Formats: sequence, structure tokens, C-alpha cells
Amino acid sequence: MNTATRSNFFRKPPRLRVNPWSAGAVLIAALVLLPVAAVIWIAFHPSDNIWPHMLSTTLPRYMRNTVVLMLSVGVLAGGAGTGAAWLIARYRFPLSRWLEWLLLLPLAIPAYVGAYALVDLLEYAGPVQTGLRSLMGWQSARDYWFPEIRSLGAAAVVLSAALYPYVYLLARTAFREQSGSTEEVAMSLGAGAFGRFFRVGLPLARPAIAAGMAIAMMETVNDFGTVDYFAVQTLTAGIFTVWLESNNAGGAAQLASVVLMLVIVLVSLEKVSRRKTRFFAMSNRHRVIERAQLPPAAGLIAMAACLIPFVMGFALPAGVILRHALANAELWADPDLLSALWNTVVVGAIAAVMTVLAGVFMVYGVRLSGRTLPRLLLPLTTIGYAAPGAVLGVGILIPLATLDNALADGIETLTGFDIGLVLTGSAVALVLAYCVRFFAIAQGAADAAMGRISPSLPMAARSLGRSQGQVLGQIYAPLIRGSVGSALLLVFVDCVKELPATLLLRPFNFDTLATRVHEQASLENLGDASPAAVLVIAVGLAAVALLARTNR
Repeated sequence: MNTATRSNFFRKPPRLRVNPWSAGAVLIAALVLLPVAAVIWIAFHPSDNIWPHMLSTTLPRYMRNTVVLMLSVGVLAGGAGTGAAWLIARYRFPLSRWLEWLLLLPLAIPAYVGAYALVDLLEYAGPVQTGLRSLMGWQSARDYWFPEIRSLGAAAVVLSAALYPYVYLLARTAFREQSGSTEEVAMSLGAGAFGRFFRVGLPLARPAIAAGMAIAMMETVNDFGTVDYFAVQTLTAGIFTVWLESNNAGGAAQLASVVLMLVIVLVSLEKVSRRKTRFFAMSNRHRVIERAQLPPAAGLIAMAACLIPFVMGFALPAGVILRHALANAELWADPDLLSALWNTVVVGAIAAVMTVLAGVFMVYGVRLSGRTLPRLLLPLTTIGYAAPGAVLGVGILIPLATLDNALADGIETLTGFDIGLVLTGSAVALVLAYCVRFFAIAQGAADAAMGRISPSLPMAARSLGRSQGQVLGQIYAPLIRGSVGSALLLVFVDCVKELPATLLLRPFNFDTLATRVHEQASLENLGDASPAAVLVIAVGLAAVALLARTNR
């Protein structure tokens, strides 16, 4: 063995260097994806397999109601959102400038609050039927016909009124970005208003409309408060029934896996539709389309068409809830309401801060990493936003409860002291669910904000001796502060409105504003629910104001 060979033989192998930013990004991605993986694992390894029983009894009904409700909301929300967006983007008519932003306000009201308000207004003892009986001289319900309020159709209307702004916002942007030259060519070829809409505007905006409809349908699958109040048996409602009433976690996980597959199909169809439909600007000079002034009669029709979804989605439920809140002013000092408000603010704030920090850390870590795994995991972490809260509840609570019991037993064996259930007995599981559910908002905001920063800035800072952490704190942080602040508010608002995951994961005697509204309304006590509902709406209005400001 020569000297060179001997030297190479005794040389120490190179040390494996682990980039903490890259490792942290992978760890965060694993924590976000773990609940979804847990649902799939539990579904395939249940302690008591009731899948054959569900398949022959309840599952077809759950599936049928879910699909019908989802498609109904997609069609209704898509039609209302697209029609309103076209009128706002193309024409000027009375109140058009106000309606441009008023049409976003239903985002501030959770669908379950709209459901409570609609039933209170239209039920047998409500003001509408009472007024009809008084006006027409009817004595009972046998004397006249009135549509059934607690039904699948009513649930579809309520959810559509609450969710159409997703379609409206994306479609309005798409219509505005279309070139004025295209519109003029269509007019020169003799196309009228409807012809230009169906042959030019709608095909060009189809990817944006499809994305908005997909979001509305995914939110429909996630909904529990509305379908529970209207007694519509969907897959999400079935998860609560099988788990809480039948005490079968495996069956709940199996239903959750069906919901998850349904959501994945929705996301895949939306992405395929966007990939197969692409349009490109053929000129670098883009002319904005000038909005046309409608004649008085047509203008009034357009105004009424835009007012209908606004009234159904915001004015009506907000008016009913506010009337009850003012009539029960003494409830604003209720200690239980103040406790629910405190719990909501604390848990939502903690979850929002943790989610945004994790999103910034992961995006920065992926940008620093040259490895393939972190880059592959980054888009996968958005699945948490698509997964319904009930699915995440199953995927978080069961593994966390197992870990919690093992931890408590281990500490008691070593020390003789019973610490109790630290993880599931507190709000830890709830915070984790919020972080996973809304991580996509923080990650998307951080990724978009960092993508707008020129790479030369961090490179210059590194050349001047700044560490990777200093680059994040001194270069990126000031430049992405606005986007991060917006993401912080949006995540907090979504945490305040989230109901299914909160119902499953909250500790005993722990109420948030959303659960208090749901519990009181479920007891047909809308008066007691109204103050908490007003607070939820007020928080939602703050997010809508921010959204309107950023989409001017």
C-alpha cells in the first residue's frame, strides 16, 4: 500500500452536514401532513371495522346528500358570483361602486349563522309566516303551503349565499384583466351583450371561475353547523354521529378518508381544468375595458341582480342577528360569553402567530435548501386547507390521545405523580388543528412575498458577512411585513369561525364564540347565541375590509 492509498484509507469520512433551515422545513411539513396520514392509517386499521355495515346502510345516504349539496352550491354560487362579477366589471349602474365591495361582505358571516337567521325568519313562528297568517286570515299550517325550511334545498341556498364571494372575487379579477381589444373585436362582429359574455368573457375567465367554485364546494364539504341545524345527513355530519354517538373512532376515520378522497378529487379536477385551458396576451400593450353605462331600466335590473346575493348572504342574517342582540342587551355582560371571547382570542392569536411563523420558516428554509425533498413537500402542505376540520379532528385527536395517555402513564410510573392529560386536556390539540388547517394561508402569503424580493438583496447581505438568520430578520422581515400581517389577520379570523374541528378537539367546559353560537342555536335559543354571533361577524368584517383594501 503506497503512501497516498494509506492516507486515503485512514482519512476520516466526511461529516454529514445538516442545514437547520432545511431540516426545520421538513419537520414542519411532516407535522402538517401527519394528521392526514393518521386518518388514512386509522381508516385501514380500525379496532372495530363497521365499514361493511356503513356501506349497506348509512354511507350511500351520506354520500348522496354530500354530492348533491356540493354540486348545488357549486352551481348556485358559481352563477351568482359570475353574474355579479360580470355586471360589476363591465357596466355602470345605480350603486355599482358600492356593490363592488358590498358583495364581499357575506365572507364575514359563517354559513351556520346564516342558517340560524334564515330559520328564525321563515319558521312557523317567525315573522314571515306569522305576517302571512295575519294578513290572509289563515289559522294553521294546514291552511297554506310553505316550503320546508330545514331541508337540503335550504342548506344549499344558505351555503351558496355565504360562499359565492369566492367565485365573485376571482371572476371579477379575471374579467377586469381581459383586453379591451377582444371586446371590441367581438362587438365589430355583431356580438351583443349576451354573446360577448358567453363567447368571449366566460371562456377566458373559466379557470378563475372553476377555482372559485372548487373553493366553495370544498367549504361545503367542510361545513357542519349548517347541515346539522338543517338535519341534512352529510359525510361530515356522519363523522360526528359515528364518533360521538356510536363511540367508534375507526368508523369515523373511514368516513373521514372518504371526505378526504372527495376533496382530493375536487382539487385535482380544478387543477386539470386550469392546465387544459390557457390563454395568453398577444400584445404587451394591455387596454383596460371601459365600463358601459346601462340605460335606466337595465341599470335597475342589474342593481337588483347584484342586491339579491348581498341581501341573502349578509343583510338578512346580519339584520336578524343584530335584532336579537339588541333585544337581549343584558347578555353582553354574561360571564360565559366573556369567557368564550377570551378563549377565542387567546387560542386564535396563539394559532395565528405559530402558523405564520412556521409558514415563514418553512418557505425560507425551502429557498435556502438545494435538496429535492423540502421542495416536494412545500406544495403538499396546502392539503391541510382543503381537508375539512372534522377530518383533521379525527387525525389529530386519536394519535394525540394515545401519546398523551402514554406520557401520563410514563411520568406516573417514574415519579408517582399523575399529571393528567396535558395535550388533549388543554387547548394544545385545538391550536395544532388550527395551524394545520390554515397553514396554506400563511405559507402562500410568505412564498408570494419572498418571491417579489430580488435575489440580489440577500446575496449582497451574505457577501457582507450576515448569517442566514440575520438575512431573514434584517432583509426579508421588513419587506414582507405587510403580507405577513395580512396572513396573520386572515388566519386569526378563520380560527374564530372554525366550528367542526373546535367541536371535536376543545377541552371540557371550553367554549369559543363559534361553539357558543352553535350550542345556543341548536337549543333554539337564538337570543342567547346572538351576542357571540355579532362578535364573530365583527371579526369577519375586519378580514373583509383588509381583503377589499388589497384588491382595489
